[in-house]
Amino acid sequence: MEKNLRISMLLDYYAPALTEKQRELVALYYNEDFSLSEISDNMGITRQAVRDGIKNGENRLLNLEEKLGFAGRFQNINNTLDKIIELSAKIGEYDPAKQPLKTLSDHAESIKKLAYSAMENA
Repeated sequence: MEKNLRISMLLDYYAPALTEKQRELVALYYNEDFSLSEISDNMGITRQAVRDGIKNGENRLLNLEEKLGFAGRFQNINNTLDKIIELSAKIGEYDPAKQPLKTLSDHAESIKKLAYSAMENA
């Protein structure tokens, strides 16, 4: 399942770098959950040609991500933003009667570090 999601996500980023046929095969297989046989029947090509086209498309997507890293950077930025939102919510819930001021300061400092980290890695 994880590989399916990864290939589908990479297709969103790098689809224009594939041939039209590879793009269609990979999309049908990973996004539409068609079997090799279903794709073969619908496109009028052999099951082996479908498999080869998908494998070539997968390899191209994985190589592009290895070289360019767009999807990975985007995921890292999203994870960082999730952490910033979580810490911001904690600041919003801060109760000086129950928590020391240092807690608030620590959350603010963590947000600042996360933001700088995200900017450096963008």
